Amino acid sequence: MKSFRTELEDLNNPVVEKDIIELERKIHQFKEGTLAEDSFRSLRLARGVYGQRQFGVQMVRIKLPYGKVTAEQLHRIADVSDEYSRGRLHITTRQDIQIHHVSLDRTPQLWADLEKSDITLREACGNTVRNVTASETAGIDPKEPFDVSPYAEATFKFFLRNAVGQDMGRKFKISFSATDEDTALAFMHDLGFIAKTQLVDTKEVRGFKVLIAGGLGSQPRHADVAYEFLPADQLIPFIESVLRVFDRYGERANRNKARFKFLVKDIGLEKLKALIKEELTALSVSVFPIDATEEKIVFSAVETPSVTIEDVAEFDRWKKVNVLPQKQEGLFAVGIKVPLGDFYTDKARKLADIIKKYAANELRFSLRQDILIRHVKEELLPYFYVELKKLGFATIGYNTTFDITACPGTDTCNLGIASSTGIATELSRVLKEEYPQYVGNKEITIKISGCMNSCGQHSMAHIGFQGMSIKSGELVAPALQVLLGGGVLGNGQGRFADKVIKIPSKRGPEALRLLLNDYEDQVEEDELFLDYYDRQGQKYFYELLKPLSDTSNLQEDDFVDWGHDAAYIKAIGVGECAGVAIDLVSTILFESEEKLQQAAAALKEEKWSDAIYLAYTSFINTAKALLVAEGHKTNTQAEIVTDFDQHFIESGVMDVSARFSEVVFQMKENKPEKVFANKYVQQAKSVYQKADELRKKQLVV
Repeated sequence: MKSFRTELEDLNNPVVEKDIIELERKIHQFKEGTLAEDSFRSLRLARGVYGQRQFGVQMVRIKLPYGKVTAEQLHRIADVSDEYSRGRLHITTRQDIQIHHVSLDRTPQLWADLEKSDITLREACGNTVRNVTASETAGIDPKEPFDVSPYAEATFKFFLRNAVGQDMGRKFKISFSATDEDTALAFMHDLGFIAKTQLVDTKEVRGFKVLIAGGLGSQPRHADVAYEFLPADQLIPFIESVLRVFDRYGERANRNKARFKFLVKDIGLEKLKALIKEELTALSVSVFPIDATEEKIVFSAVETPSVTIEDVAEFDRWKKVNVLPQKQEGLFAVGIKVPLGDFYTDKARKLADIIKKYAANELRFSLRQDILIRHVKEELLPYFYVELKKLGFATIGYNTTFDITACPGTDTCNLGIASSTGIATELSRVLKEEYPQYVGNKEITIKISGCMNSCGQHSMAHIGFQGMSIKSGELVAPALQVLLGGGVLGNGQGRFADKVIKIPSKRGPEALRLLLNDYEDQVEEDELFLDYYDRQGQKYFYELLKPLSDTSNLQEDDFVDWGHDAAYIKAIGVGECAGVAIDLVSTILFESEEKLQQAAAALKEEKWSDAIYLAYTSFINTAKALLVAEGHKTNTQAEIVTDFDQHFIESGVMDVSARFSEVVFQMKENKPEKVFANKYVQQAKSVYQKADELRKKQLVV
């Protein structure tokens, strides 16, 4: 049997091997007590390892760019889930896969096993560039101007392990929408791109409408339009400029204000664009052409299996709702509605075998936690229907009102307040049994989150529910905030739902009944749900649902959350989805030294831009450590530089031969070339050594 290290060598990828060995080494240091918990948390999160609500186990998030998976990769993921967990796979609203209940000690081996099929955990969590998402129909949509998949792929590859995005104040999310329908939700992302073309000297040029600084959470913000058209070869340089600005000026002390949307809200779009422009000189690339040649669709040479359809009417309904025509003539995409995004490894393997043999070996996970099989020949649709039905994957309702989105909530998440999966299951039952007419409705969306962070995207749903708690005397019951009126409008426009009323969780189904019944009674001919909502107004719906908010008549069952059999206890842990600030002086100096070591390695590899940015991060960490030691605020990197000049350079406490700001910000004024890179790294090393000596003297005193 091969050893773990031997298996790593078999990967034949020194970069990945080094990454996994580092995780293993840090786990040992953490368990031995030689590595601070905050520092270790930051590292493991950036490697996709996230603490669960349950003690002693981890959630591992697998990073799958724009949700694309081959049969071989799906088999690998299933094998890993069986080996290291419980055989369940969870699809997220970022087209990732999560595996729960994994022992921390086994995460390096798990990662190594995934890498055998070119699957990474790197930067799936933490204060990094998260998984790059895209419309699951990209490449097959008849309405798209071009396939955005290669651009999403190029973005993922360029910024994976990129020095610019490793230690930001918070996470950063990027999406690519294939058409003006904006199915990748550009308006609620830090950076959202919508495919566009433009005629330039009679030549069609590809590019993107650029949406900037959107977000959900407790304070949703609609993204601004940065550019109506950005040429495709400017995509990567633009993103790098934005990340540099966010890294330098973004909030770091108050994590509730540390998302990119708050920076843009504070300084304004025009100031932001000016700062972005200032970064152009220092970029690793000024133009980045992307090979967007569409991959040839290759099918296995197999005969069409003969099957018998027992219920033709049901088959026809399935085709109408779950099957989409592709832009490639004669080919179709088949949607699989996956309740709560959860499915199991036995079915995953069988599905993988089917797509490899009959569907050009590709599927994509969707932003609504579903599966889309692509490239199915028309004559194979009966076969797919029969086989998917055997797996329980032919349920009608893909991308419809029946397709409820929900985060894991209190099942596994530290931040969960109420059970989002439990109420989602119950609402699905109500829809199926009482409102079958909505099985094909693709207008009204229902989304549920277990807390205010909106992982279930409740704040942009037509009908949304957010997990909360509610008091009744001395007792606390699980509750739901009902939100109405959100939705995607298209071409970068969207709207966020209004908070209407808070009700006990057990009354959630009745709230849905009241809303749908009123809609059917009051809606005017050809009126959309959002128009109906606007016409009636927020107060109308408050009055409609108000009787459900009364807590003076709660029954014993109201104090037991959906999917549970014990009394509700409000228990919120420390959230890790965006990392935790690191405040220990010694830890910060240690990280500064590590950045210098990484910069030296980058110099050897002639990665000048990486070396410069790693040295810059070392400058910042060094200054931050000394400022923290004296109790000064360190909210942003820009403020750290200014305050260090004031408290340490101008006062004569440290001699850096020039103003600290002049030394540090050379990285904005010089191209990333060999001579400057070597000089800059040496300067960072010198400042670190002086700071380390000063700190040691302070400790002695």
